[in-house]
Amino acid sequence: MPSTPSDRPLGQTDGPLKRADQALARRGFTTGRLRLRAAAVLVAITAAVSGALLYGLTNVLGPDAVCGGAVSADALHDALGPGRISEEDNGGSTAFQGNASSCTATVGSGFLGQSRRSVQVGLRSDLDTAVSEADPAARLFGAAANGGSSGGSTGARAWAILPEACGGGLHTRVSMTRDDSVGDAGLARLAVAAANGIAAQRDCAQSRLPAPKVLSAAGTRQDLAAGEVCGLPGLAVPGGPSAARGYKQQASTAFDPLWACEVGLGENSTAAVLTIGTEPRLRAPNLDKDTPVAFGRAHWTMGHSFPNNDEVVVTCQGRPAYFKLRLLGDRTLFPDTAELWKQFLTAGGKAVGCEPILP
Repeated sequence: MPSTPSDRPLGQTDGPLKRADQALARRGFTTGRLRLRAAAVLVAITAAVSGALLYGLTNVLGPDAVCGGAVSADALHDALGPGRISEEDNGGSTAFQGNASSCTATVGSGFLGQSRRSVQVGLRSDLDTAVSEADPAARLFGAAANGGSSGGSTGARAWAILPEACGGGLHTRVSMTRDDSVGDAGLARLAVAAANGIAAQRDCAQSRLPAPKVLSAAGTRQDLAAGEVCGLPGLAVPGGPSAARGYKQQASTAFDPLWACEVGLGENSTAAVLTIGTEPRLRAPNLDKDTPVAFGRAHWTMGHSFPNNDEVVVTCQGRPAYFKLRLLGDRTLFPDTAELWKQFLTAGGKAVGCEPILP
């Protein structure tokens, strides 16, 4: 009767096992016992390496969420790629109940987790219409085209406004803590996911905000148009083309939720920043009730000091819209601030479909 493979002496099996047995014999493992011990060691090493790879390349046994449960592992993996998730800085649970909370989440990948990508997730409340997020290079996503999700992204930073039931004036901010970029769309999705998580923590998540689908193009830097500053017909440089020579402008390509334009000389010089906020959730409701009149139907907003003399609020189509104007250092381009305000409110109001602001 022919012997089965299990009946044959060690070293007499066919195929890969025979070749492995012969290789062990050539290296001095001449008895069955020595070869069995060697095989056991190889199995142990293989298991250890496999376990290390599983731990370093996946989130097995890792947290399902960080930042007090506000940011899920799935959302982090979607933005930063696969790997092991950890939380830094704030350590344990982070309750986003105040208006200045933050935490840092990290996804580590590689054999020993040596490749690490970190993002800081924060909750912000700005008294001046989130002007800290006004970036003419941002790609914006507005509520009308994105099922209620609203915010912007520049690749290294993204933000999203909390749901209306949270009271307004609150938005999440997600920023990369290293120089690499994960892409505008990826951070935008993470910012909205964090906004949903924080809203759930604050018990104001009546409905879940969907991931943004449509992002505007980033604004590009170009020569200043003397008669159409920032792309707004009617907003002009008093000195004409000769005064505008050498200046550059960069403006957002969308007005929802927050349009911005910067004017300046060179790359690092800014003479003026103009902002229009068309999303009511940018500020808390009734914050600017009964504030002083600025120009026409526009009123100064309530700011860190009262009144906030660089931002106004006006009712447009039954909703509040916010216009902010900052002149920084160089006043030669726009010497008359009041006249610039009037032109900005007229031209900017038309651009966002507002009824006439000035008489």
